[in-house]
Amino acid sequence: MIALSLAEIAEVVGGQTHDIPDPSVQVTGPVVRDSREVEPGSLFVAFVGERVDGHDFAEAVVAAGAVAVLGSRPTGLPTIVVADVQKALGALARHVVQRLGATLVALTGSAGKTSTKDLIAQVLQRKAPTVWTPGSFNNEIGLPLTALSATDETRFLVLEMGARGIGHIRYLTDLTPPRIGLVLNVGTAHIGEFGGREQIAQAKGELVESLPEDGAAILNADDPLVRAMASRTKAKVILFGESGEADVRAENVRLTDSGQPSFMLHTPSGCSDVTMRLYGEHHVSNALAAAAVAHELGMSASEIATALSEAGSLSRWRMEVTERPDGVTVVNDAYNANPESMRAALRALAAMGNGRRTWAVLGKMAELGDEALAEHDAVGRLAVRLNVSKLVAVGGREASWLQLGAYNEGSWGEESVHVSDAQAAVDLLRSELRPGDVVLVKASRSVGLESVAEALLAGGTEGEVAAR
Repeated sequence: MIALSLAEIAEVVGGQTHDIPDPSVQVTGPVVRDSREVEPGSLFVAFVGERVDGHDFAEAVVAAGAVAVLGSRPTGLPTIVVADVQKALGALARHVVQRLGATLVALTGSAGKTSTKDLIAQVLQRKAPTVWTPGSFNNEIGLPLTALSATDETRFLVLEMGARGIGHIRYLTDLTPPRIGLVLNVGTAHIGEFGGREQIAQAKGELVESLPEDGAAILNADDPLVRAMASRTKAKVILFGESGEADVRAENVRLTDSGQPSFMLHTPSGCSDVTMRLYGEHHVSNALAAAAVAHELGMSASEIATALSEAGSLSRWRMEVTERPDGVTVVNDAYNANPESMRAALRALAAMGNGRRTWAVLGKMAELGDEALAEHDAVGRLAVRLNVSKLVAVGGREASWLQLGAYNEGSWGEESVHVSDAQAAVDLLRSELRPGDVVLVKASRSVGLESVAEALLAGGTEGEVAAR
């Protein structure tokens, strides 16, 4: 964080100082909420959770070098006390962002946010010092913590914004007002909470409504609900996609034999060839979104293409491809899942197969509400249409819907199987995998299917997969 004294922080957040002998002492390290991340000069933010009270760690964090605690009650150690810790954290982030000379880039969408954010960060990092959201740290706590990690040298701040309801993104943009706003897509992720795609579009569009007149709204030309958001902003509109009307577009899209996308990138400043290190055709849209941001910030087509061709994944369990010594390829895409990302992952698996046996180890897609049965059934059917060799549906009711969809689509019989849990999936795979097979593992985060991929890569014995 930029250096601020405890007195300045207390004033910004409207807090009272307790047990602070010298309010002029500065916070020079990171602002953290996890006591294990404390460094000398840190500010520790104490939240009270269902199982853990951050205030209980005050002694440990001060001993580790924290300058003070930001909390809701005195701790007997240097503490800035506020009525609402979350609001105070947001106020501090807003203050820091206002003092920075950085350009803020915010992005949202139903699928692909984290992968696209990682691409944007790697492209912009080539131009100037860049700070970006780690992983999916995209909510009312994670976003301000990311903003607070910026320093005086930061020139670009790339912030992923998530939403589970109307008003969520508006709250985040109030904390960190962006100059560039990117909307990737409107899908069915969290549709059970929103009530429909139109409500999701309303929520995602809050991002472009927040942009200033001298800003830029970067919108997906291939998604009608996103494209329609052009009417909701005062900012310049830049379209990306495969549509001929897109300002930043891809032509001659193809997949390499290993399933990596290659295409000709067209921007208003020129064109250049891209061959990505990432897997799956869905990354073309993500790359175009990143290219549109970079173009708006002054990078040439050749600079953007080189950066995209060299970019990798910065976040765990997103199409993480590892080949075992015996030639089995494990694709760990288990961080999360929704219908759009599940379809993209299955298409990537089919492309990677290229004559090899393919396995789709799939679990529940959460928060789909009344659409859950139909969406799980559709994913099972798609696995058949893509000629995936075998579907392993893991878990309870939703997994049974996946398996039933596959069975009804192609009368697969033994080609689709429903197993109870992750350990059962590992046992099955260990007994049936052959050298050269490709295994995709994917489900919503709550299912914890990354344990299947980790067990397959680690080897070992039965019984090692933790119960979920």
